[in-house]
Amino acid sequence: MARNDGVDRTCARNMDVTDNDIGDAQAHNEREKEIYSNEDIIPERSSLNVHFKEPTGSYAEMFEQMKADNIISTRGLKADAVHFNEMVFDVNSAYFDNHGGYEYARQFYEEAYKSAVEIVGGEQYILSAVMHADEINRAMSEALGKDVFHYHLHVVYVPVVEKQILWSKRCKDEALRGTVKETIMQVSRSKKWLSKPAVDKDGKPILQVNGKPVLRKSYSVLQDDFFQHMRAAGYTDVERGERDSTEEHLTVTQFKVAKEKQRLEAVTAELNQKEAQLDDTTQAAEKKKQELKSLQAQTKAATGIAVTVQELESMGKKSFTGNIVLTPDECRTLKNYAVSSFAEKAEKLKYQQKYETAKKDAGVWKKRYEKLLEQAQPYQDAVKLAPERVRAFLNAVLTRGKEKQDIPQERGRKRKESTIDR
Repeated sequence: MARNDGVDRTCARNMDVTDNDIGDAQAHNEREKEIYSNEDIIPERSSLNVHFKEPTGSYAEMFEQMKADNIISTRGLKADAVHFNEMVFDVNSAYFDNHGGYEYARQFYEEAYKSAVEIVGGEQYILSAVMHADEINRAMSEALGKDVFHYHLHVVYVPVVEKQILWSKRCKDEALRGTVKETIMQVSRSKKWLSKPAVDKDGKPILQVNGKPVLRKSYSVLQDDFFQHMRAAGYTDVERGERDSTEEHLTVTQFKVAKEKQRLEAVTAELNQKEAQLDDTTQAAEKKKQELKSLQAQTKAATGIAVTVQELESMGKKSFTGNIVLTPDECRTLKNYAVSSFAEKAEKLKYQQKYETAKKDAGVWKKRYEKLLEQAQPYQDAVKLAPERVRAFLNAVLTRGKEKQDIPQERGRKRKESTIDR
């Protein structure tokens, strides 16, 4: 379901593998590791992986044996030349899930392997071909509520091209000079994946404006060859992957990212909700705590009052004559209560008097303010109607006042000077 349009698409990718990386490629493909960085690998299912060609040793050892058996040749190669390639054949995970899963994928990739043999140029150049059935598509599994596995095929091979070796000019037999001495299968990734001329429906080369042929990228040719082979084998319900794209790989990744993003958003929303509930609970607990403190204070005060009333009611004993007789301690306690009560009443009376006085003062100042406000109203109206004129008038008044202040100072100065002259 690439691009979520319901269309199943094939995908074929070719990758260079250096001599330094070939060991890692082998460990991954042959499941030789104990721990994998890819969390989608389920080791318990690795026994379900299918080898269409099983390696007879390590990839590097097989390469050297092929050289020794003259199956391949590295004659004339640079020291940093690429010796290994790996093709990955793929269809989106939903395609196999919709067709029954494992058994259907096994049949499909058995046919895909035949396509790989044709593309590589012969089974003798293939080191390993294995279908992985142990990688789960977690995002789709969660979305569909069941286990969905991402079936795909890895084919590791040696890229070779046919090369003719000619007799040199130094050959003693003149008749042999320039003729084919031998044909070798030379290891060459660059020549193996040369771009090819594009042709129209009639098989004629497609030319550019300048007359040069339009070239098809070699990896685009790989996509075409794989798709056409599978179509010819009867798998007509798949379409070719988009050109210049590794759509399935990107689509699965994007799908996983989208699901993880949704999961993150859901977890974040739940966390925010829990935090809000925690805040509400904390606030409620704090409110209850304050209420409890207030209740304790009220209870303490009420208890004190109740004790005081009880003490007062229990004071004194009736004499034979009917009078109430108090002990010295009872008299002292009653006196203290009375003094405290009178002091409290006096304090309340004092504040009551201050409040009444402040209230009267406030009334007086309020009347004065209202009167001043009434007197200032014409000035405010004048400012609104003619602000410039009012400003000029005020400046004139201020200037005149300053001049009046300066006159007495000038007179005093003259009087002081006449005194000095004398």
